[in-house]
Amino acid sequence: MVPEWMAELEEEDVVFLKKFVLASGSLKEVAAQYGVTYPTVRLRLDRLIQKIRLGEEVAADPYIATIKRLVLSEKLDFDTAKVLIGAYKQTKNAGIQQRKEGETR
Repeated sequence: MVPEWMAELEEEDVVFLKKFVLASGSLKEVAAQYGVTYPTVRLRLDRLIQKIRLGEEVAADPYIATIKRLVLSEKLDFDTAKVLIGAYKQTKNAGIQQRKEGETR
């Protein structure tokens, strides 16, 4: 059985993860296998970690997860994402507050 977070990864991410595990977590060794620098592999690992965390957040709030996914795929810049998520949370919180006020009346 494959965990849900793993099933949603792209094939290249699974291959990277496999190489990482087989290298006993040595980013230096993985960098040598790919023929890239250590910082490049570190960035790749950080993005993979973000994807896994994002998969866990999708159920909690699909809108925010979509925005984060766009940032990870570099289709949306980080600053714009922060603005969109901030505005979304404000609107969402205002709606919750209005419902609470309506219930107390």
